[in-house]
Amino acid sequence: MSSWNPQPAGLQEILSTIHESTDMNVTVQRNITQKLNSFTRVPDYIAYLAHILTAMPQEEERIRTIAGYLLKNNARLILSSSPEVAQYVKAAVLRAFDDGSVMIRNAAGQDIVSFLGVLEPRNWPECLSQLVNMLDLSDLDKQEAAFNVLEKACEDYPRKLDVEIGGTRPLDFMIPKFLSLADHPSSKMRSHAVACLSYFVPVNCQSLFLHIDSFIACLFRRASDDDPSVRRHVCQALVLLLAARPEKLMPEMDHVAEYMLYSTKDKNENVALEACEFWLTFAEDVELAPFLQPLLGKVAPVLLDCMIYGEDDLLWLEGDAEDAEVPDKETDIKPRHYGGKSHGYERDANGEPTEAPKARIGAYGEETIDSDEDDDYLDDDEFVDEMSTEWNLRKCAAAALDVLAVRFSGDLLNVLLAPLKDKLWSNDWLQRESGILALGAMAEGCIEAIEPHLPTLVPYLINTLNDSKPLVRSITCWTLGRYASWTTQPISDEHKQKYFIPTMEGLLRMVLDNNKRVQEAGCSAFATLEEDAGIELAPYLEPVLRNLVFAFDKYQHKNMLILYDAVGTLADAVGRELSNPTYVEILMPPLTNRWAKLKDDDVDLIPLLECLASVTIAMGQAFLPYAPPVFERCCSIIHTSLLQYQQFQQNPELDEPDKSFLVVALDLLSGLTQGLGMALDVLINQSQPNLLTLLTVCLKHPQAPVRQSAYALVGDMAMGCFSILRPFMPGIMSELILQLDPEPKVEFVSASNNAAWSVGEVALRYGRDDAEFQQWVNPLISRLIPILLHPKAPRSLHENAAVSIGRIGLMHPGIVAPHLPEFAQAWCQALYEIRDNEEKDSAFRGLCTMVQANPAGIAKSLLWFCNSIVRWNQPSPELNNMFQTLLQGFKQHDEAGWAAQVAAFPPVIQERLATRYGV
Repeated sequence: MSSWNPQPAGLQEILSTIHESTDMNVTVQRNITQKLNSFTRVPDYIAYLAHILTAMPQEEERIRTIAGYLLKNNARLILSSSPEVAQYVKAAVLRAFDDGSVMIRNAAGQDIVSFLGVLEPRNWPECLSQLVNMLDLSDLDKQEAAFNVLEKACEDYPRKLDVEIGGTRPLDFMIPKFLSLADHPSSKMRSHAVACLSYFVPVNCQSLFLHIDSFIACLFRRASDDDPSVRRHVCQALVLLLAARPEKLMPEMDHVAEYMLYSTKDKNENVALEACEFWLTFAEDVELAPFLQPLLGKVAPVLLDCMIYGEDDLLWLEGDAEDAEVPDKETDIKPRHYGGKSHGYERDANGEPTEAPKARIGAYGEETIDSDEDDDYLDDDEFVDEMSTEWNLRKCAAAALDVLAVRFSGDLLNVLLAPLKDKLWSNDWLQRESGILALGAMAEGCIEAIEPHLPTLVPYLINTLNDSKPLVRSITCWTLGRYASWTTQPISDEHKQKYFIPTMEGLLRMVLDNNKRVQEAGCSAFATLEEDAGIELAPYLEPVLRNLVFAFDKYQHKNMLILYDAVGTLADAVGRELSNPTYVEILMPPLTNRWAKLKDDDVDLIPLLECLASVTIAMGQAFLPYAPPVFERCCSIIHTSLLQYQQFQQNPELDEPDKSFLVVALDLLSGLTQGLGMALDVLINQSQPNLLTLLTVCLKHPQAPVRQSAYALVGDMAMGCFSILRPFMPGIMSELILQLDPEPKVEFVSASNNAAWSVGEVALRYGRDDAEFQQWVNPLISRLIPILLHPKAPRSLHENAAVSIGRIGLMHPGIVAPHLPEFAQAWCQALYEIRDNEEKDSAFRGLCTMVQANPAGIAKSLLWFCNSIVRWNQPSPELNNMFQTLLQGFKQHDEAGWAAQVAAFPPVIQERLATRYGV
């Protein structure tokens, strides 16, 4: 053993803390957590834990096991430990892995997985060889324990194992070993063997691919294994092979497909789920579509059958209850992350849009957290079931059907039409429910093929909202939401009367259902309908608002959060229509009532503030009577949040404050600014501390989402109440210039976007050749041009930078125009696909003004300049005149040269230049 030895006092302190940790009292637990965290600063803390786990048999097994789990959680400390400590810990956990107690062996096994991952096998080869040698022991328990550790290691860090150590590759020995153990008499050993092998497929491991044919033969041998765990890993391996090396499966695809179809119907749900993943993986790969097409007739009906609720699901769901009066458990409510808006532009059809639709309830009713950064609210691409957030067979089958629909559209519908009809008109409610789910899952991909059937299906779905089973009503809401883009089309009055109004009325009825799951699905589907219907909802605002307001009194905690979303989305959809005094009087009392009940640190305030931001923009001046308390509270929340963050920076032991309150308060102030403009003058001037002082501090905040919302507010104030903002511009500009980064970290992109956008708004408000703004032109341009030219800068940042260069150039052409040769081509490339709007118009007026000041600057980019001109659909008269003047000027300056250049342009550009501008 190495020379490390524990100090009795230190050992006793750690040991007694572990003993105390078994006390369930919340306060005790909090103190223990702080104490354990403070131990991590003791250089040999992990050696003490290893000592308690391994060398103190007089202690209870439970205490030694807790030491083992703490050791696992602090495994990274070994990287900064002294050689003596590291040596002691490594030897101790290997010794504990041979302990007589199962509990101790299990804890030691988890420690080994963690330390082997942190140190990497190349730095602890003796551990790897000990584990592999244990696979040959005659003691089955020890064999399985070693294989269990190896399986976790192969799953967690296959790449770290795929290395050369001392001139040899351990996997060259391990892979054949695993292949032979796949035929072991013990099902646990067989299961571990197949699992370990499968984890090396996605990392393109050459040691495995040398034996790929033996591996596939092994999978076929194990395919009919008696043990479901082995079959599950066989299915998993085939899924991974399909994704990584499909060419190896293609020659056997008939057999593989038959086996996977058979396994998708396996009585064991874990096996069926892994097999179902095969079809999802198959469908997602465009290149494999030709191989999948001939199998559609067999695969799609099997997937359809997998979408029926299982008995276990139904026990869990308690679906028949009228539970609207039952308060939610706090555990039912998932954390919802709030992130501010990032300024982007919509593109024409050939450029993909910047704004994704607002995501909300996933398929079949459960909200999901978006994987993107740590911001947006919900993500409805994920198929997530009402029953739980766990991935299961029903969800996997629905997701596979969704992808198949996108891939094969009408072909899929032809295959499913008969079985789908049987399900939809079945007497068994479970069959009906699964058919409605399938119909919703296919909506996106099959819409054109399904459209001729919608005049029958939509009334069927509306009628099904009367079903006595809540689970049928809730899935019907979701499916109606999936077809909202069709029902809301303003095709004809007949279409509106037959489909739109009944869908709207039906979903509003579900919003007020007596079952909470139905309320949730109804409210979410109604929000989708609002988005698709937009201004078409205006004539029905009074009944819609009365229904939603009634829900404020009816809803429990969880659904209240979805109701806020529905109200906010309604405001976004109908805009200024909401400023009608009748509507203001219906909506504002319940919102102010909720507002008064919530404390400043209540997380439910966050979605309410977000909802109010949309409402204030929509109501405009009609919101003015309600503005003072809202404004004051936002300022108070910002002030408190900044003080909390200051305390956290001075004392990092504290928990980091939740940035969401700060972000959402800034966003609501943006909403107030957009809605009320200069009417905020009095409130801003009276604010203590002054709002603009607080805003300048927010621009320096270390957290990007705070800066993002702060720059959005700067831009909105420039547009709505510039005279209030102007005195504070020197402080704001010094921060803003620093935020303009050509290659921001991913999480900083939105903050940079908003900074780039806001500076253009500010430039316009200062006006032509303003002396104060002039001092910032060169520093800004020297940062905006590199952003525009940077190949790796995100597209949205290119666009915002280009618009601001144009707007600064409009106001200060003398300073910016000399740079034209540097940026003109990239500028035109960044903006030609953006939809016509006022921001684009002012940017192009700026470009034209700069070209007038420096015509030679555009010479090398003339093709791109002309392309971006003819891409306009409706330029403003002022801009159109500028285009006309410039193009005529180029032509008159050198007719022969102009004709030669234009002759080299693509025909479509030549044609539009001639038609529109006669050049």
